[in-house]
Amino acid sequence: MLLSPDDEILTKAEFVACVDNLRIDLLENPEQWENVTLESFLEALGAWVDGSDGWYRNHGKELPHNRDWTFFARALEAAAVYE
Repeated sequence: MLLSPDDEILTKAEFVACVDNLRIDLLENPEQWENVTLESFLEALGAWVDGSDGWYRNHGKELPHNRDWTFFARALEAAAVYE
């Protein structure tokens, strides 16, 4: 959608910009999104993470070893109540 398979997010600022770009893209191009509700988006997010090893393999990439699952889980939970 917005990132190519070769793009990498290396900094917190780049991650924040990526999240903001997703929000803007949803507002400007909802017809291009399969998952426009929070419920369907979260369901797809979980499914993609579960199958992400296949995505990386299909794009000739190695699954990153430096993932911080706790950070992302906390970020998702915090977004439910953060103002």
